[in-house]
Amino acid sequence: KNQCWEVVLGEESFHSRNVVLAIGSNPKRLEHPHLEEIPVQIALNDERILGEDLKGDTVAVFGSSHSSMIVLQNLLKTEAKRILNFYLHPLKFSVNLGEWMLYPNTGLRGAAAVWAREAIDGTWPDRLERYPCSDPKFDKILASCNKVVYTIGFQARTPPLTPQFPELSYNDCNGIIAPGLFGLGIAYPQRVVDPFGNVEHNVGLWKFMNYLNSVVDVWMEYSP
Repeated sequence: KNQCWEVVLGEESFHSRNVVLAIGSNPKRLEHPHLEEIPVQIALNDERILGEDLKGDTVAVFGSSHSSMIVLQNLLKTEAKRILNFYLHPLKFSVNLGEWMLYPNTGLRGAAAVWAREAIDGTWPDRLERYPCSDPKFDKILASCNKVVYTIGFQARTPPLTPQFPELSYNDCNGIIAPGLFGLGIAYPQRVVDPFGNVEHNVGLWKFMNYLNSVVDVWMEYSP
């Protein structure tokens, strides 16, 4: 037992020589209590969003990511009166350069990128408006909305208690937290650097599996 990790989940304790934390993440949210939130899981689903009663609503969408573009497209298929997109940064696009990709995690890609070039960097569809969050009239513009979708990223879930070391951080190059304790997945993503020095964190099932295959032998050697 002295060579094992103790992991506390609720009222239960578990002991193991090696522990992998793959605890996932929750969508980030902002605090705008006057707005009725549409969960991002619903807004991203083109069938479920049509089941929402949005007739006559003015919906705020925070973010300019890949998820944001999908949500905007889906909302435009509803009977929402207006859709207001609030953003911090210009759109960013993934670019396939053959042997490597520019902005593979943070850039727009696929159908979302095609739509964004046409409808955001091109001609905005009817009912869609966009405003930087730095707009001097931000508060007044936001006050015209009655519903909101947050597409601003994810926050790692709270890990289980590890009484030996209550505060832990992970190495984002190999997933090591401590001997015998490792992190994987969206809560503990791999740090990657492209040839231009841009730093991102890999997100996605295929990337997680490749990452696991590359580090699992190291983890086994890094056991207590």
